[in-house]
Amino acid sequence: MTSPGAFTELRASVADTARQVAARGLVLGSAGNVSARDGDVVAVTATGVHLIDATVDDITVVDLDGQLIEGALRPTTELEMHLGIYRSTANTSVVHAHSTSAVALSLVTDELPPVHYQQLLLGGAIPVVPFAAFGSEQLATSTVEALAHHNAAILAHHGSVAVGQSPTEALDRIVLLEWLCEVYLRAAAVRQPRALTPADLQSVIEMAIATQYGEKRRV
Repeated sequence: MTSPGAFTELRASVADTARQVAARGLVLGSAGNVSARDGDVVAVTATGVHLIDATVDDITVVDLDGQLIEGALRPTTELEMHLGIYRSTANTSVVHAHSTSAVALSLVTDELPPVHYQQLLLGGAIPVVPFAAFGSEQLATSTVEALAHHNAAILAHHGSVAVGQSPTEALDRIVLLEWLCEVYLRAAAVRQPRALTPADLQSVIEMAIATQYGEKRRV
C-alpha cells in the first residue's frame, strides 16, 4: 500500500509539462495528453482535462496494466498508447499533441523526410502512422511500432507523439517535430523539398561526435 500523496512530485511534473504543451499552442482545449513513468507506476493526464489548466488533481496514477493507484479522475482515452510505449521501450515520458503543422503534414505525405540535421535527434525520417480512431488498440499498436526506432511519430489526421527520458525531453522533441513539419510545409508550398542524404546525415553524426556537439565545455 502507498500513502496518500506518495506520487505528488511525479503528478506535478506531468501537470507542469501539460501546461507547457498547451502554452506552446500544441493542443486545443482538452486535446492531447502527457505522462511520466517511475518504475512500474505511470502518472498521466486525465480525460477531459484542459491541459492549459492542469493541476496535480488532474493527473491520475496507474500501474503498467492500467489499474488505478491514485487520483479521482479517469485517465486519458489514449492510456493504452502510453502504456504500450512504456512496456516496449525504456522511455519514461510521453507527450501527445494535436499540433497544426504535424496534422497538416500527415494529410499530404506518409513520411517526414530528413529536411534538417537536427532531425537526427528524433531518429531521422519520421513515419506517419496510418489513421485509426483515438483510443483504439489499432492506434496504440501502430504508434508503438513507429516508435521502435524513433523518438517521435506523426499520427495521420490526428497529431504527433514524442518520447523521452524526462517530460522536458519529450516536450523538446515534440516542439522540434512541429518545427520540422512547418519547415517542410513552407518549402513544399514552393516546390518538392530536398532531403538530406544518408551521407549528409553520417557527416553530421561524425562532426557531432568530434566536437561534442550540444555539450557545455570550458574554453
